[in-house]
Amino acid sequence: MAELHPQLAQDCLKLGRFPLCFLLLMRDANYPWFILVPDREDIREIHHLSEQDQQQLLRESMLLSRALEQAFAPDKLNIAALGNMVPQLHVHHVVRYRQDPAWPAPVWGRLPSQAYDDEALTALIEKIKATLTEDFSFDV
Repeated sequence: MAELHPQLAQDCLKLGRFPLCFLLLMRDANYPWFILVPDREDIREIHHLSEQDQQQLLRESMLLSRALEQAFAPDKLNIAALGNMVPQLHVHHVVRYRQDPAWPAPVWGRLPSQAYDDEALTALIEKIKATLTEDFSFDV
């Protein structure tokens, strides 16, 4: 099992896993913000994955994207693998609304991170649990 980069471990809550990827929730209540991290050692880029793992990553990203659209009805879903600060391959899935505090700009560095309160975190997890059922096991 691959170890999460310390920054991801600090900034995120591990929700569970797909066959290939861990699913993390960014601890920033400003946006529903999820991250897929392939369970592979020393992978920095998508093209570093085997062809089979590349296909599985895309499949898991699509499953997550559909679940997020169903759970949150976003105006836009931002998906990106940037990794400028954290070299471990990770793919952001950020739910965006025209009325969110950063729209239409990127979310990074726009606002200070806002912690979830227990009630909001539970509600968000229940929303995603209701829609993310295929090939996924929850830890929370």
